[in-house]
Amino acid sequence: MSEDLMDLSPGEGIERFLRHREPSVRESTMRNAKTRLRFFREWCEERDIENLNNLTGRDLADFVAWRRGDIAALTLQKQLSTIREALRYWADIEGVDDGLAEKVHAPELPDGAESREVHLSVDRAHRILEYLHEYRYASRDHVVFLILWKTAMRRSALRSLDVDDLRPDDYALVLEHRIDEGTKLKNGEDGERWVYLGPSDYQVVDDYLDNPDRYERTDDYGRKPLITSQHGRPTGDTIYKWVNKLTQPCVLNGCPHDADPSDPSTCEALGSRAAHSKCPSSRSPHGLRRGSITYHLNSDVSPEIVSERCDVSLEVLYEHYDVRTNQEKMAVRKKQLERI
Repeated sequence: MSEDLMDLSPGEGIERFLRHREPSVRESTMRNAKTRLRFFREWCEERDIENLNNLTGRDLADFVAWRRGDIAALTLQKQLSTIREALRYWADIEGVDDGLAEKVHAPELPDGAESREVHLSVDRAHRILEYLHEYRYASRDHVVFLILWKTAMRRSALRSLDVDDLRPDDYALVLEHRIDEGTKLKNGEDGERWVYLGPSDYQVVDDYLDNPDRYERTDDYGRKPLITSQHGRPTGDTIYKWVNKLTQPCVLNGCPHDADPSDPSTCEALGSRAAHSKCPSSRSPHGLRRGSITYHLNSDVSPEIVSERCDVSLEVLYEHYDVRTNQEKMAVRKKQLERI
C-alpha cells in the first residue's frame, strides 16, 4: 500500500464516485452503477473492509469469485467494468493504489455467451483491416486484429502464441496448451492445432517482429511472446480492451451515436481512461470471433473445416456462432449444388 493514500471507506468511496459520474451519464447508467456497487459494498461489509486503502489484487479476485457464484458470466463482466471504473476514480483521489483496476480479472465467457446478434460485420472488419494496413502496417493493433479476424481464435489462444510458434515455411501459427508455463487453451490439449494464415497475412506478422515499436519481452518461463505489451505477455482483459477500442466506429469515421470524437466529454467511451466497451458499436473478441466464423461459412468453407480451424464443436457452431441469414445459407448451398 502506498504511503500517499488517504483513508477512504467503501461507503464514502462509492458516494464520491457516483457524484462524479452523475452529470455525464444517463439515468439508466446511474441505476446500473448503484446496483453493481451495492454488491461491492455488501462484500466489503462481509470482509470487514473499512478502508479502501487496504484493497489488494487478491481481495479483488475474492470479490470476483464471490459474485461469480450468483450471476452469469456475461452479467459479471458488465458488473466488473463498473468496479474497474470506480477503482480508477478512487486511485485518482488517492483512495487506492494506482493500477489496482487492472487487477480485476473477469472470467472468460463460455462459447456463445453473448447475444448471437453481437458480432462484427464483414464490411466493418474489412474497413478496419484496410485502415490498419495503410496507416498502421505491422503494428501490434494490426497483427492482433488480423489474427483474430482471419483465424477466429479466442483471445486466450492469441495470448498463448510465442515467436517460436511461427512456421514460415507453412505460413502458419502453432497453438499449444502450456498450462504449466502460464498459458492455456480453452479446450486443453484438444485445442492444439496448426492455423494457416497464407503468404500475405503471414508477412504482416513477420514484419511485426521487426517493428521498432514492438516490445521485445521474455516471460518468467523463458518464452518470448509473439504479442507483447510494455509489461510483457498481455492478459485476456488487455486484449479485450484493445479489440473494443479498435472496433469503435470513430476510429475510421464519424460517430453514429452523435458524440464528438474530438471532445471526450461527449462520450463515456472516449478518452485515455474511458471504458471503450461502453460504445454501443464496439465489439468484444467474442463478437469478432462470431463475425469471423460466419464469414468463413459464407465464404463456402465447410462447417467441418471451420470447426477444426476455430476449435468449436459443430453443435456450438450452429447454435451460437452461425449468424447467417436463411438467404445467405441458401446462397452457400447453391454454390455447392451448381458443382454437381
